[in-house]
Amino acid sequence: MKIKFCGAAKTVTGSQHLLEINGKKILLDCGLQQGKREESYDINKNFMFDPSEIHCVILSHAHIDHAGNLPMLAAKGFRGFIYSTPATRDLCSLMLLDSAYVQEKDIEFVNKRRAKKNQPLFKPLYTVEDAKNVLTQFRTVSYEKPFGINGLGSDITAMFYDAGHILGSAQIVLELRNGGNPIRIGFTGDLGRKELPILKDPSFMGNVDYLLCESTYGGLYHEPASSIEQSLLETIDEALKRNGKIIVPSFSVGRTQELIYEITKMNASGKLPKFQVYVDSPLSVNATAIFKLHPECFDEETFELIASGIDVFGLDNVKYIKEVTESKKLNSTKKPCMIISASGMCEAGRILHHLANNVGNPKNTIMIIGYMAENTLGRQLIKASDKQNYKVKIFGEEHTVKARVKILNAFSAHADSGETLDYLKQFDKERIKKLFLVHGESPQQDNLKTILNSNGFKNIEIPSRGQEFELN
Repeated sequence: MKIKFCGAAKTVTGSQHLLEINGKKILLDCGLQQGKREESYDINKNFMFDPSEIHCVILSHAHIDHAGNLPMLAAKGFRGFIYSTPATRDLCSLMLLDSAYVQEKDIEFVNKRRAKKNQPLFKPLYTVEDAKNVLTQFRTVSYEKPFGINGLGSDITAMFYDAGHILGSAQIVLELRNGGNPIRIGFTGDLGRKELPILKDPSFMGNVDYLLCESTYGGLYHEPASSIEQSLLETIDEALKRNGKIIVPSFSVGRTQELIYEITKMNASGKLPKFQVYVDSPLSVNATAIFKLHPECFDEETFELIASGIDVFGLDNVKYIKEVTESKKLNSTKKPCMIISASGMCEAGRILHHLANNVGNPKNTIMIIGYMAENTLGRQLIKASDKQNYKVKIFGEEHTVKARVKILNAFSAHADSGETLDYLKQFDKERIKKLFLVHGESPQQDNLKTILNSNGFKNIEIPSRGQEFELN
């Protein structure tokens, strides 16, 4: 039995962890690498294994850095099942098709510029047709219901536990019974936080022998989730007083719904005056409809608000936009407003056009409410938050950042250092033979390792991409 780390190793994108058990290969997640275009393209196109040899995929959640390369996997020969929660499957039915469509359109736009410069043209990683095909391979299982893996017999079972990260997000536990004591392998996926809007808190997966733990914010601490309302109030009030627009790069699934939820709640209570909010993302519109179909994931506060008659996903001042023509009209809007658009890391989609049109106006605010991976435009915007006349490239053209950049990390759906430690303290430390820190960058991973060591955790590894380990 062994494991190979094929992505999200010393980085936060491209989650792919390959387990080999009794000669069968099981892939935990199959995410897209995001960042520098050409480098990411090569990584996403060329797997570190033969896709046709993968027996199955077990998927933690629908975010593109965890599920976004499934169409390529299937196009290159993967024919097995993809196991996920029902909500994850429903979200993937939107997100994978959207990912393919956005790739096709963005490549078309970029290639027009490249053609003028006689540069080689890009091709999309996969097509809408590829995305449609892979959806037929999904099999869904609810939380905390053990399930067998087709073709692996009764000695191996798996189970999903609520990760509290986005709708349908799961921690994964594999249990192997080859006589004697069972061996349990756990994967946190992206671990959420307590008291986040809408969703239930993360569940404990129980003791394990081997653990793969995310470390996105391993050495950092967020503002408490309870401070979301105040931070948001202050940022919006400041922007409205300057008569500017608030541009919000946001993940279409999870963060967009949480932001609308908070604004709606404050509007309904009278804490925030009504102002126009545009959700400019077809994916966000459809994802919000899927949220409404999965109340099994909601926490008690959300149930109470719904029971009181509040539409938690938008009052009449929230407008959802699908059509491109309506999106373009936002460029000429003069009144103060908020525009929420995808992608969350500013790597593709309509957000690029909104940033290109608004980042140079000092009246405007760019509001960052999610993690921005290294080498993404979103990370460059964070760097601009404390610098004068910082320049960023959008569609290959330089733009000077004159808009204010505000970072609200209370919105983060990832556990921070203290929250991760609190979660891990539930485990029997002596039972864990290896604790692998994945989905993180240095120095966060190094800091988290130091913190864990000081709290009695041993045998901690920070694997590099391509590194293999034997699991005994």
